[in-house]
Amino acid sequence: MKIAVYPGSFDPITNGHLDIIKRASKVFDKVIVSILVNSSKTPCFEMEERRALIERVMGDLPNVEVDCFEGLLVNYVRKKGAHVIIKGLRAISDFEYEFQMALANTKIAPDIETLFMMTNQEYSYLSSSIVKELASLGGSLEGLVPDEIMQDIIDKVREHEERLKKR
Repeated sequence: MKIAVYPGSFDPITNGHLDIIKRASKVFDKVIVSILVNSSKTPCFEMEERRALIERVMGDLPNVEVDCFEGLLVNYVRKKGAHVIIKGLRAISDFEYEFQMALANTKIAPDIETLFMMTNQEYSYLSSSIVKELASLGGSLEGLVPDEIMQDIIDKVREHEERLKKR
C-alpha cells in the first residue's frame, strides 16, 4: 500500500489545501492529512477544531485520514508506515523553503521522499493567513474555503479577534 503524509497547520483548511488533498488521493492508496503543532505559530483554531473542519470536508474521500502530530516529521511518517511527504507549492518562495526542508528530511531519512505538487492556478495566491484576514475584515470567503465550513471560519476568526482586543 502506498501511503503519503500531507503535513500542515491548516489554520484553517482552504480550497488550495483541498486541491492538493484530492489530487494526492488519486495517486496514493492512502493520504494522511497531518495537522502539525508548529511552535512558531499561534493558531486561531485549536487542533481539534482544525481536525473537525477537515473531517467535515473529506467525507467523499474514503482513502484520506486526518491525524495530528508533534515532533519530527520523518519520525511521524515512519510511524504511519508512509514513505512520501506531500508538499503543496504556490510560488517560487514556497519552493525555496520547502526545498530546504526536503533536503534536511532526506539527510535524516533517505528512505522518505518529498513530492512537490503545484496548486491549481486559481489558488496560487491563497493562504490560511489571507483567509483569516479577509474573515476578520468582513471580506468574502466565497471560493476560498469549502462552503460547508465557511461560517465556522468566519465565526471563529471574529471570536479570536475579539479575544485579542480584550488583552
